[in-house]
Amino acid sequence: MDKKTIWSTFSLAGKTALLTGGGGVLGTVFARTLTQAGAKVWVTDLSEDRARQVAGELCDDNLDADSLAVDVMDRRSLESAAERVGNIDILLNAAGGNVSAATTSKELSFFDLPQEALSDVVGLNFFGGAVLPAQVFSRAMIDRGGVILNITSMNALRPLTRIPGYSAAKAAVSNFTQWLAVHMAQEYNPAIRVNAIAPGFFLTNQNRFLLTDSDMGKLTPRGQSIVDHTPMGRFGEPDELAGVTLWLCSPAASFVTGAVIPVDGGFSAYSGV
Repeated sequence: MDKKTIWSTFSLAGKTALLTGGGGVLGTVFARTLTQAGAKVWVTDLSEDRARQVAGELCDDNLDADSLAVDVMDRRSLESAAERVGNIDILLNAAGGNVSAATTSKELSFFDLPQEALSDVVGLNFFGGAVLPAQVFSRAMIDRGGVILNITSMNALRPLTRIPGYSAAKAAVSNFTQWLAVHMAQEYNPAIRVNAIAPGFFLTNQNRFLLTDSDMGKLTPRGQSIVDHTPMGRFGEPDELAGVTLWLCSPAASFVTGAVIPVDGGFSAYSGV
């Protein structure tokens, strides 16, 4: 394979991608990565304003993007988006998150975690973050092939303290990713690839309150523990997810399906001794 051919396998020219949860920090990275590789990207988010802002910034850089408000927990909202967008080649599921009401603390013990809060977290990350969008958007991939890329978490590999609902949901996403990869290949089309990225620790709006002390500008004990257990000795930068995203969405990964790829600075490989 010559140099030109190697680089061409990473091209997404002529492809159409839809990104859920595109209004966040990591979602912005995913959207920019896909557009810079040549894809037309529909940025969707529960917040129409956030989706429009991300798409607008891409368009300002002469990249091909558009936006939609989509509620990943509402099948009708997903189906309406599918009708608007038409056939897609890439579905990147980045919607998800945790809530403080489902997080144990000195004030809120495990025994008192509200079932409603736990159900909301599991529902958003598992059903909204993987299952429902796949049901709606992958139907059009049966004849054409396509890529489904889920975003799971380090929690799926190493359950973290304090966030039982989020950890359980992300473990379910990883398992579902492998199940769906097999199901699509055997039942519909082996050219439908399903993979996931398991990010390690990146400072985002979602976890900043757990990892840093906003008043002191220092790491919390939890944040310091994470860095101490990361062989590379730091948090990841959001842009460091770009390479693996492009690889898994492009023809360069044409024989990769059912994989969950950690991007974690070695966290999952470190036993602590």
